[in-house]
Amino acid sequence: MRPFITAPLISTPLLSLVFLTLVTAIAPTLWGTTYFITTELLPPDRPFIAACLRLLPAGIILVLISRHLPHRSEWLHIVILAILNFAIFHVLLFTAAYRLPGGLAAVVGAIQPLLMMLLMWLVDDKKPAHIALIASIVGVFGMAALLLSPNTAWDLIGVLAAAVGAILMTCGIFLARRWRTDMPLLAFTGWQLLIAGVMLAPLALLLDPPLSQLSTNNMLGYGYLSLFGTTLAYVLWFNGIAKLSPVAISSLGLLSPISAVMLGWLALGESITGIALVGLIAVLTSVLIVQWVLAPTKPTGDTQ
Repeated sequence: MRPFITAPLISTPLLSLVFLTLVTAIAPTLWGTTYFITTELLPPDRPFIAACLRLLPAGIILVLISRHLPHRSEWLHIVILAILNFAIFHVLLFTAAYRLPGGLAAVVGAIQPLLMMLLMWLVDDKKPAHIALIASIVGVFGMAALLLSPNTAWDLIGVLAAAVGAILMTCGIFLARRWRTDMPLLAFTGWQLLIAGVMLAPLALLLDPPLSQLSTNNMLGYGYLSLFGTTLAYVLWFNGIAKLSPVAISSLGLLSPISAVMLGWLALGESITGIALVGLIAVLTSVLIVQWVLAPTKPTGDTQ
């Protein structure tokens, strides 16, 4: 895909890489607000409706703006990515958001860098560094401490939904890098959103309770998630995928739990203490170490 955001005024490769990373980081920061918006502004227990209303309007907007029809050879890949990155993932995301505290749901999804290392090892035979392996083990123990702490309120279905969602998104990032295309970024993003939204529409009508009446807060919540948490966030995200390495991209997912935890702490008075706090610190530290170990020593325009 052709990148949408560049840094023409930045002369050095390092500064350009930093600029691109910071811009891409906006996406997971916005995603971290999803859990707060879901619990505080959206009608309860409607994951399919929430996913559909988040994706479908964003897809329509981007497809109309791009005015680009994919080639026949590109449709299969776009449909597969739409299912992995959006359709199934967002249903699982909202299921976790309805059932778990925002910080916990986001932290479970922050295992993506570790999953990406495993996927690259199994598929591309790229073994991670020894320090990265040790960090991943620390992350596993940290996740166990976080989930098994007596002070943590968690739900098995919610945890499974968050974990499976992280797996699907990792596969989506990996395949999006592998299935590169010359399609414009807005079209590449928009068609995935549109296809996923169309897929979810009948399921939302059949499986979720109907929306009898939308309050102002409901409309603000759905509008924010569609315009900012989806349209803007995914354009920035796929632009980063086109230029940054898969592990670097996955590591930026660390900002999602940080955003969710900070928002829960500031707005809802949520707290993480004791063993759960130790587990959270272990998970975040392991992801930071992985990012540091696997960071390229020489920035390039297209890191593999």
